[in-house]
Amino acid sequence: MPANYVLLEKITVGSGGATFVKFSSIPQTGYTDLVLKGSTRTTRAAVTDYCYIYPNGSADMSGMRIGGDGSSVGSSGGTTSAYTTFAIPGANSTANTFGNFEIYFPNYNSTTTYKSFSEDIVAENNATLAESGLNAILYKSNTAISNIEIYPSVGPFAQYSTFYLYGVAKLGTTPAIVPYATGGDIIETDGTYWYHAFLSSGTFTPQKGLSCDVLTIAGGGSGGGDNGAGGGGAGGLYYSSGNSVASARTVTIGAGAAGKTVGGNGFNGSNSQFGSLTAAVGGGYGAGSTGDGQDNAGGSGGSGGGACSSRYGSGGAAGGSATSGQGFAGGTTNSAGRNGGGGGGAGAVGANGTAEYAGGAGGIGSSAYSSWGLVTGTGQNVSGTVYYAGGGGGWSGANGGSGGGAKGSLDLAGTPNTGGGGGSNNGQLGAGAANGGGSGIVIVRYAV
Repeated sequence: MPANYVLLEKITVGSGGATFVKFSSIPQTGYTDLVLKGSTRTTRAAVTDYCYIYPNGSADMSGMRIGGDGSSVGSSGGTTSAYTTFAIPGANSTANTFGNFEIYFPNYNSTTTYKSFSEDIVAENNATLAESGLNAILYKSNTAISNIEIYPSVGPFAQYSTFYLYGVAKLGTTPAIVPYATGGDIIETDGTYWYHAFLSSGTFTPQKGLSCDVLTIAGGGSGGGDNGAGGGGAGGLYYSSGNSVASARTVTIGAGAAGKTVGGNGFNGSNSQFGSLTAAVGGGYGAGSTGDGQDNAGGSGGSGGGACSSRYGSGGAAGGSATSGQGFAGGTTNSAGRNGGGGGGAGAVGANGTAEYAGGAGGIGSSAYSSWGLVTGTGQNVSGTVYYAGGGGGWSGANGGSGGGAKGSLDLAGTPNTGGGGGSNNGQLGAGAANGGGSGIVIVRYAV
């Protein structure tokens, strides 16, 4: 392709066929013209089917066309959209042959004039009749073209029909850099990579085959309830590089665990996942008590939750264990009672309780993906370094780990979209419901 052409989107029809295809959210800056190319065929039981093009979904067009089919030539024209159609092979044309077309849209983003475009088509057949033609079309609107719909007259489009939309930059200029995929709440580039950050569940759809690095962080666990409760464990952090992605992938963002409104153990966070990649596991719950003298172990998860040693507890309860490669264990408790272990983080174990009223701090999160956070504005930025998946602080008043972990005993939740663990609750049975875990996040990156 010429150097000033940039592929904006590619659509390939799957095994179920497609009744239409649509290019949406066409960029309005960086380009002067559009080029739409296609290799198409339909399942209509005929040698020839026809294709309709609708800029902005509109049929308000007129056109002229000339063409031939190997037997005769002709021309036609008029003011209805019927003259904007072009021929493509149907199911009765030679097996496995696809028609080809190219449509050129100059000044597609003009808002002061009508838009004209030209079509060059060949409906391959390799047999008796095979149509080819040239069409000149006028789209009678001064609205910039922001989407293009393509329909077969009977159809649907057959599997492997493929459509390509290119943006054309002004000659002598550098084409704008555009992402090669859709999906995500934040899409940013650092000039080397594109980053798609999902703050909520959605779909990542590549416009061509991509090699993607994926950072997946699950929801954090909530802290335990009542005196001596442990902090919630951070959501698991799972990184996978060099994944071949050529079709849409479902992205699931794990919710942070609900806050603890009564005494007892907290709750585990929910898993996050990108397509079929191994899930990041939700953070383990912080342990809590329902009365004096209870020592409970923290819950296991992506990172483990902190243990609980209540009033008159003997201490020594274990922190929850972590999922291998995704986080660290929660902290233990001290025999003095009324101290909770910190929830584990993606970068370190939760600290142990050391004395009465001296719970353990949440484990620090991971800063290995700080550059990702700086580009996307996600994670917890601590003096220019971004952390993800910090553990929640234990009772009483222990700090949460950098990376969204909440401080203990203040009914504080982990920071949303960090996977941070919730802090232990404030020690009053039935008080508060705000010490839940932070929700997870998925970030996908690929080369520009």
